[in-house]
Amino acid sequence: MSDAARAPSDSSQAPEVILQLLAKLGIPSREVCDVTTLAASRRVQASLLEDAVGTLLVLFPQSQLLDLNRLAELTGRKLVAVKPDRLERMLGKHQLGRLPALPPLTSSPCLYDERLLQEPQLLIESGAAGTLLEIPTASFRSLLEKASAARFGVTLESIRPNLDRPDDDRKEITQAVQAFTARRIQQRLEETIEIPPLPETAQKIIKLRVDPNATVDDITGVVETDPALAAQVVSWAASPYYAAPGKIRSVEDAIVRVLGFDLVINLALGLALGKTLSLPKDQPQHATPYWHQAIYTAAVIEGLTRAVPRAERPEAGLTYLGGLLHSIGYLVLAHIFPPHFSLICRHLEVNPHVEHNLVEQHLLGITREQIGAWLMRTWDMPEEIYTALRFQHDPSYAGDCSAYANLVCLATRLLRNHGIGSGPETDIPQDLLDRLDIPREKAEDAVRKVLDAEAVLRELASQFNPAH
Repeated sequence: MSDAARAPSDSSQAPEVILQLLAKLGIPSREVCDVTTLAASRRVQASLLEDAVGTLLVLFPQSQLLDLNRLAELTGRKLVAVKPDRLERMLGKHQLGRLPALPPLTSSPCLYDERLLQEPQLLIESGAAGTLLEIPTASFRSLLEKASAARFGVTLESIRPNLDRPDDDRKEITQAVQAFTARRIQQRLEETIEIPPLPETAQKIIKLRVDPNATVDDITGVVETDPALAAQVVSWAASPYYAAPGKIRSVEDAIVRVLGFDLVINLALGLALGKTLSLPKDQPQHATPYWHQAIYTAAVIEGLTRAVPRAERPEAGLTYLGGLLHSIGYLVLAHIFPPHFSLICRHLEVNPHVEHNLVEQHLLGITREQIGAWLMRTWDMPEEIYTALRFQHDPSYAGDCSAYANLVCLATRLLRNHGIGSGPETDIPQDLLDRLDIPREKAEDAVRKVLDAEAVLRELASQFNPAH
């Protein structure tokens, strides 16, 4: 019996042009609702790639990662994802929002992974969000008469990121560096990886963070020594997001009247650390810009933290900082592996159904979460921040400081399910909400507030790095 849920029968959800095409080709199909419980091995991922020779439609099950290196070996071509604007124009001609796995639609040569045909029924995009088409594999096979078969996918089950062995991070980072170092010389990690030292401004702020006698005057003095940082703090306080009455005229005004000591000290620290590593020139197509993602996540976590019962509530300033820095490992990867970071980007483009940590684990043997957490240790950041970064992909994490990692996990999943961030939409386990003691409706309220203020937050994020 099929595991697909039937789509509502009162009206057709699939675009008429696709239904007509299938009818013309004599391919039977059934509309089903796109729900996350559908088996990934039955879902057909369609990626339209290109190079100087032309385009190639590649089909494979969503239980696999498309390996561009293997594809290059098979085809002798260096293929990358078609530019988003070109794909949108092509789909727009047929009034489609997504690319169906139908070779006759694109008229491009087609290559498919032969393991795609092992399931009795396949699910393809209909072209409209929320609706899939279920097609018997025997019928789908007839669409592939002119296509070529090969094995180029890597099963996602075979890729195992290190989610729960933080003591192995140092060894695995060293191994990954050595694997991409021509000399392959055994060196200490700090000698192999040239990480910038902790910025002076950040050092001063960290000292204030742990000083119980620190005052508003102390943090004001530190922030004002960095003109760019001071301007950003004032802009943040003056933004419509906080709706402060009257004009914000100074850093002290921003702290006392609007933001508060904790938020300013952690916002300033996050910005100081983030700017230590420059944004990579390359990035995946359709990626949410780094600072936008960081600030959206921090803002959602700010709301989620307030939703935690007061007796169990973690330190708000640190939860916010964990959100602001949650993806700093992305910058470190670009810094340490510049020749290979581009390869990560290209793989993320052609594998939108795959979590980024699986792509990084497959290509490098480590993930941005491991390397970002390692950097927090190197910079002597609080254990709560290390935990927030290291275990953010594990919704079942219940170890020390678990609330900080759980909040990042919840915030990034909420945002991704609303189209912000990279990777597939993901279910939010009830256990994760129960561990934080946050009702599901309050979690949705937190992300809704951020989405309602998205334009304001985007403007603030653009000030943090105008070039991006």
